[in-house]
Amino acid sequence: MKIHEYQARDLLSAFGIPVPAGSVIKDPNDAANAYTEVTKAAGTDLAVVKAQVFAGGRGKAGFVKLVRSATEATAAADFMLSNKMVSAQTGAEGLEVNTLLVAAGVDIADREPGPDGKSVPDEYYLAITTDRNTRRNTLIASREGGVEIEQVAHDTPDAIIKQPINPQIGLQPYQANEVAFKMGFKGKQVRQAATIMLKLSELYHAKDCSLAEINPLVVTPPNDTYPDGQVIAIDAKFNFDDNGLFRHPDLVAMSNPEDEDPAEIQAAKFGMSYIALDGNIGCLVNGAGLAMATMDTIKLFNGEPANFLDVGGSATEEAVTEAFRIILSDAAVNGILVNIFGGIMRCDIIAQGIVNAAKSIGFSVPLVVRLEGTNVEAGRKILEDAAADLPTLQAAGDLGDAAQKVVAAVG
Repeated sequence: MKIHEYQARDLLSAFGIPVPAGSVIKDPNDAANAYTEVTKAAGTDLAVVKAQVFAGGRGKAGFVKLVRSATEATAAADFMLSNKMVSAQTGAEGLEVNTLLVAAGVDIADREPGPDGKSVPDEYYLAITTDRNTRRNTLIASREGGVEIEQVAHDTPDAIIKQPINPQIGLQPYQANEVAFKMGFKGKQVRQAATIMLKLSELYHAKDCSLAEINPLVVTPPNDTYPDGQVIAIDAKFNFDDNGLFRHPDLVAMSNPEDEDPAEIQAAKFGMSYIALDGNIGCLVNGAGLAMATMDTIKLFNGEPANFLDVGGSATEEAVTEAFRIILSDAAVNGILVNIFGGIMRCDIIAQGIVNAAKSIGFSVPLVVRLEGTNVEAGRKILEDAAADLPTLQAAGDLGDAAQKVVAAVG
């Protein structure tokens, strides 16, 4: 589960991490009041209007705008709520924008000029996620904030600081202080930054996060209250472990069905996991590992999977039929590969689900089926007896054979 930026800011604030004043609006007529509210609270005339969508590239698309008056705020809000946002991540169809964050602008201090004589904003990166190599949650930090951390890791891997977190005692203050020094914080900034790290770690564990990211974390110019500048979180991103959501009704309440893929929601109702991809070969598989292997094998034979779909180990005939409905709802799909290795999942149930789907939906695209495991002979017999309803069906002996057949069938 993911949440929007404004919700992430609320979480940070709830755990004592400083964020700029902000207000959420859904109507451009509310932009002027929101601008006045946040700028008055921050003592500035600068604010930023930001579209709340699950896609990157907002700035380049014109859906993040700096404003210095209520009139400018209203104009920015009117534009964003009246147009689809199109970026590299949304595709040409774009995304509807229904919610905006109006946040107070933050004056960011400049760092001392480098050897080239140029100064850059004092921005940092901070995150906690799971490091599968060490099998521990890990604090990841960098002095290079405000940019894609993957690019920093690729270009300058030495700029990435990693601090494993002991699962029994958690992140310790001395570790946070050490990371803050390595990041280049100075004076009283060190304690502020270390405190934010400790609070972020507390939040990460308390809310069953799989990712807690602040980017950028910035330093403001010195003032009377903060003689070394204030360390403050500007933007944040959170992902949560879906398996832990039963413990967090407050997080579940943040979810908005309008922001989710309807196909994913429908699949979840039947206990299935579905993720749409960009290819043209639909996949119906039992088990996440086998599903990944199936997609890899399709790619090996120069095909492109259209989805990840794991029907799980206890799917019913109705769920299998619904899986076909979901796959075929994607207009790009012009072939389907069914790959079942029956353990708990019985091959006869999958086969009957295929037949039911053929009768209720109809198949006009090539269908390649590979069945192995529990009740496999019964499953194959069901498919043989229903050959008239499945004119596009091809049986496959193994995964490689199945992948080659479906790739050839879709051309």
